[in-house]
Amino acid sequence: MEITTVAVLGGSGFIGRHVCQRLAAEGYRVRVATRDRERAKDRLILLPTMDLDAVNVHDPAQLAAFLSGADAVVNLVGVLHDGRRERGFQEAHVEFARKVVAACRERGVPRLLHMSALGASRDGPSRYLRTKGEAEAVVRESGLAWTLFRPSVVFGREDRFLNLFATLLRFAPMLALASPRARFQPVFVEDVAAAFVKGLADLASHGRSYDLCGPRVYTLRELVEYVGRVTGRRRTIIGLNDALSYCQALVMEWLPVKLMTRDNYYSMKVDSVCRCEFPFGIAPTALEAAAPSWLGNRTPRARYQKFRAQVRR
Repeated sequence: MEITTVAVLGGSGFIGRHVCQRLAAEGYRVRVATRDRERAKDRLILLPTMDLDAVNVHDPAQLAAFLSGADAVVNLVGVLHDGRRERGFQEAHVEFARKVVAACRERGVPRLLHMSALGASRDGPSRYLRTKGEAEAVVRESGLAWTLFRPSVVFGREDRFLNLFATLLRFAPMLALASPRARFQPVFVEDVAAAFVKGLADLASHGRSYDLCGPRVYTLRELVEYVGRVTGRRRTIIGLNDALSYCQALVMEWLPVKLMTRDNYYSMKVDSVCRCEFPFGIAPTALEAAAPSWLGNRTPRARYQKFRAQVRR
């Protein structure tokens, strides 16, 4: 199966930007669907082999037209919260997966790479994990040459995980932490992107699912403590018990900016860890080897030096 043109859904997001850049660097013709072309241009460094198309991917007709002529589709669309003002889990995960499969069949696109999540299961404790599991079933039963990727929490310069804690530690004298013993195996965004690109043309990956994890397991408390050390903002962390963790999630669910919800709390009941090697011969990057390159810029000393440099101009 020769692949030259790849249509990417969710290409302007955190993981999508890295996948698109790596695809373009490998010489693929990359077509990225976006609702706001100008905003996406600011997020993506446009290369000669990358095109941005203004598309409402949730409209079946527009989606099918966008996929026309592509040799493969990469679906990275997903949401972390099931809020009232955004597309819910069912629509963003399950219904959208059905639309993608239908459009691939209609336009004769044989190859589908789909982003799921570690712990995804129809029997999962949270709606997020259950709908991710239902979407996996849609892909598996599609009849296409599919490959599933199931990462643990993904970290990188623009992530909403480590950076969130860095921001909280900056303003909070102490931190009440829900589910402090929840276990994660964070994976570097560049490694996730590399897995997608290497798996794209690998015939052995057809009909397979890959768990993606970094080299080390951490509790949530350990991750927050690590961010505090790197940013120079060590804080007292108060680990909440199960009941208080649920209450904190319930309260935060009603904030204008969702930091945590009860569904997140339920998701953390399942350890987000792997029991397998990273695929395609990729050596996963350690958190400690990558994160200081941007978290270190958030220390009080680094911010002061940056201010002095700006004043000297």
